[in-house]
Amino acid sequence: MKHKLIGPFTQVVSLANLPMKGAIEDEALEIIENAGVVVDENGKIVEIGDFASLLIHQYSEIEGIEGDAVLLPGFVDCHTHICWGGNRARDYAMRVAGKPYLEIAKAGGGIQDSMRKTREASEEDLIGVTQQRADRHFSRGVTTIEVKSGYALDIENELKMLRAIKNADALTKADLVSTCLAAHMKPKDFEGTSIEYLDRALENLLPKIKEEGLSNRVDIFTEETAFNVEESLYYLKKAKELGFEITVHADQFSTGGSKVAVKVGALSAEHLEASGDEEVKLLAASDTVATVLPGASLGLGMQYPPCRKLLDAGACLAIASDWNPGSAPMGDMLTQGALLGAMEKMSTAEVFAGMTFRSAKALGLTDRGRLQKGMLADMQMYPCADYREILYNQGMLPPSKVWKKGE
Repeated sequence: MKHKLIGPFTQVVSLANLPMKGAIEDEALEIIENAGVVVDENGKIVEIGDFASLLIHQYSEIEGIEGDAVLLPGFVDCHTHICWGGNRARDYAMRVAGKPYLEIAKAGGGIQDSMRKTREASEEDLIGVTQQRADRHFSRGVTTIEVKSGYALDIENELKMLRAIKNADALTKADLVSTCLAAHMKPKDFEGTSIEYLDRALENLLPKIKEEGLSNRVDIFTEETAFNVEESLYYLKKAKELGFEITVHADQFSTGGSKVAVKVGALSAEHLEASGDEEVKLLAASDTVATVLPGASLGLGMQYPPCRKLLDAGACLAIASDWNPGSAPMGDMLTQGALLGAMEKMSTAEVFAGMTFRSAKALGLTDRGRLQKGMLADMQMYPCADYREILYNQGMLPPSKVWKKGE
């Protein structure tokens, strides 16, 4: 059996033995010093330990590391929209100049603008831009990326987006996990009711997605300007009957979405900027991951989700980038995590957990997000001697090396 030894690392921050829910103090972090990582031919971790002690064994390959180096698990970004056509730079300029959302929409901006540009883009165009964004994310330590459709909002082009995501997955080093967000909003060119639009997706889109193996996940934007609570419950219950896993855009501008997510047993409730004490308690008492998106708060100039309250109440808190053309164009998890931690008074351990194994839980993945025996060797290395330097530099200390399954 071929095994490879990688190291020595000044510190390996394994994130092993940390709880899936609730607050975490930095003292709980397992820090393995002067360590090596042994990886098998399947890209899984066999052993982590003192590098000098591991060196006495015979390995098919030794990958040497020079200088100070801190090793973390690869980040898992459990909420992105990186498959889209065009851009919304004009929207952004109008928004920061103080123009309200409705005025921007009336000027031809908003999701409808991305819809037009995405419909106009060819599948090859979408494959290319999705791969480029995924490759950039990977270079910044993100080894698993959820990617939503939802910028086409008709049968033909939603399928085009999901096919593009599937094809981009084969071209990028990162793992792409696709999600159908046809229920992003009812497009202006659909003349029926919201329920009729959702029924069309249930009858004509979701079965085709299953048939082609394009996705196993369904999302909906539960909001006053998109789909209300009753419409969301109707759609998600039927999608679940079709065999889809569920996630929900919840509590971004008004509450209700997190209650929908918990009621249908969703893997995650995502956004939560408007969540209050009632929603915090509800999420903490459930198995639904509370996924927060600091990039949207930054892009829209609005409050952060109540992360400290969620953690202290016992919730499983994941952090994702929400990389999209409108509200969160930055797409940098490390910068966002560092800023969120400072604003919400989160420990380094809580931020790292939120971007790794807790975010993996939001995708239903149990084989990544920690550095320990049997887990995928999805790893990232930072050129420093102390793990605390990573968030301290607020995104300006990027990883110098990234591994996917040990490669």
